[in-house]
Amino acid sequence: MSKTVIEHVLSRLNEIGICDIFGVAGDYAFPIEDAVCESKNMRWIGNCNELNASYAADGYARTKGAAALSTTFGVGELSALNGIAGSYAENLAIFHLVGMPASGVQKKHRLVHHSLGNGDFDVFYQMSQHLSCAHAILTPENCIAETERLITTALHERRPVYLGFPSDYAVMPVIADENTETITIHKSNDESLSAAVTAIIEKLNSSSQACVIPGILTARLGLADDVQTIINKTGLPYATMFMDKAILSESNPSYMGIYNGQLMNHAVAEFVENCDCILGIGAVLTDFNSGSFTATVKVENWINILADHVKIGSAVYPQVYMKDVLSELKRLAPSLNHRGITAQGLGEPIQNQQGKITAAYLYPRLEKMFKKDDIIITETGTASMGLGFALLPENAQVYNQTLWGSIGWATPAAFGAAIAAPQRRVILVTGEGSHQLTVQEISQFARFGLKPIICVLNNDGYLIERLLCKNPEAYYNDIAQWNYAQLPAALGCTNWYCQRVTDCSELDAAIKAAELSDNAAYIEIVMDRYAASELAQKLGDSIASLYSF
Repeated sequence: MSKTVIEHVLSRLNEIGICDIFGVAGDYAFPIEDAVCESKNMRWIGNCNELNASYAADGYARTKGAAALSTTFGVGELSALNGIAGSYAENLAIFHLVGMPASGVQKKHRLVHHSLGNGDFDVFYQMSQHLSCAHAILTPENCIAETERLITTALHERRPVYLGFPSDYAVMPVIADENTETITIHKSNDESLSAAVTAIIEKLNSSSQACVIPGILTARLGLADDVQTIINKTGLPYATMFMDKAILSESNPSYMGIYNGQLMNHAVAEFVENCDCILGIGAVLTDFNSGSFTATVKVENWINILADHVKIGSAVYPQVYMKDVLSELKRLAPSLNHRGITAQGLGEPIQNQQGKITAAYLYPRLEKMFKKDDIIITETGTASMGLGFALLPENAQVYNQTLWGSIGWATPAAFGAAIAAPQRRVILVTGEGSHQLTVQEISQFARFGLKPIICVLNNDGYLIERLLCKNPEAYYNDIAQWNYAQLPAALGCTNWYCQRVTDCSELDAAIKAAELSDNAAYIEIVMDRYAASELAQKLGDSIASLYSF
């Protein structure tokens, strides 16, 4: 018996490593949800809302390379769209499965619920096309071909794709098409590839001081190990930018630290900007990555290997794919005899005379907590900036939504990462303002037996916004005060270690207790309203200067 349309799609997603489908129940999506629950290889992960589901899928994809979520037509898919946009911006392969009204309902333009009441069933599909790299409405006839096209495109571009399922088509058997076209495998142009690799090797071999700046695209494309192999072979020193933190090991002797333009880490900036050859691999000079555009890398010294082309100075080599370039760069000499500088961590926690929890104490203390193989999720803002220069142990990874920067992302993303890698310790560090947007998702950790360590920084409002805006005390930066440490119990997280701490000794004791606990831990960390790291303060001043008030 042939598979139904939805069964075929789910089986193919499972074959590429997706075992879980995030989402929220919805009537038009029942065929999708029923098929997931009936599958022996897939698991339904119900979320508190569709936005949280999209954030959770984002965290899952950062950990496993791809993810899927299911939403219902209109109300559900639009709720998820912000999270999908973040995954698009930050190159994550998300398969968005949307349950739609039956084909007959759409053809007759019936006025049904979850629609705009005008018989238009294409409007939401068209909206999503701007935030996906490929899209299709699946039918029994096109299911096999379109599924392969969407999977190939999503994994090649590492961006979301949209799969629409009219409810009647979803449960119909697929119809094999003998004329199905072969999916094109993306291959570099041999001449362009040879020229690019030769130019890279010549520039590296002739340089007096060189370094590598690996970017987030290497991780998204599954090529971080290839980059690490080249670095280990050549001994080339490397630094990462803010968005790219920990995509390669920070315990490697060739690692120098974070390059953040002239804003911070001046020793690293001086070394990088004095290099006559800088090998970027998927590096992108965004505002946060470049230290608010203070990076001053000379074009003639800059090489950047991107997903589908290479830039060397002002020259561009088209149709050259990163995987092929890295494979060819194995021709590099065993040692290029370049030496960098030693990476520095945050140092010892510094406690003031009052014992208050300051940035100078908090972030170095958290750095000491991190262990090998940890997954650390930091909310964009003061939390991520405070830990940006922490030095991490072997294979510890940091996830942060640096480019899209959607407030509230971190809590559900941490859940998604924990679902993807339940054997690894997940640590979430978020501000209370961000946490309020998506806090209900902590209930899912308990529901699935996961045991994160969650640190919620309570500084009485939106601190990052206070640092950015014209009037830090503006009322819009204030938020309702919650009893955060009591939230896990109210949300069904029984037997969690929960603690509210207001001074350094309490914080130290709470961290030690959390590490010894056999259960999840939730620590509310009370800080002064303006207790921000140096990077947060400098970025605040720098970015605010770009605004026209």
